[in-house]
Amino acid sequence: MVDETAFHHARGEINRLPCIFERALLARHAGCELAVRHQIAERETVACADAAAHAACAELSALLREKSAFALGLAATHGILPHAMVMKIQCGGLDGLTALLDTEATPDVRRMVVMARERYGDLAALPFSEIVQGMAAWKPRRRHSGAPR
Repeated sequence: MVDETAFHHARGEINRLPCIFERALLARHAGCELAVRHQIAERETVACADAAAHAACAELSALLREKSAFALGLAATHGILPHAMVMKIQCGGLDGLTALLDTEATPDVRRMVVMARERYGDLAALPFSEIVQGMAAWKPRRRHSGAPR
């Protein structure tokens, strides 16, 4: 078993550009053509292969967090959020963006960012009231118990 300090040190050395939507990708809720997966001990991390795309995803993520505060009942979204809330913002936000852009069922983050910029010019111009509906509707997958039914 790797201790947390060693894991975070190794992660920082191996994954210099962590994927902004890593949790959604690790949950297999979305994909990305620029994602590079790394195995560290028994864990998986996701890196971005392009610095400019990473910056665009960071912008989208910040906007999703900011615009979702009221709908998700948060006073502020700039601090550390619980895992379930981050998943709701990432997965639900990508679902809302997918519905808005009429893309396929499994979102490709990079392609959606490019499509959003082509259609709206700037990510800040996206109709977040529609995207936030995807966040509000998103539910985590149900856990399966090991017992047979």
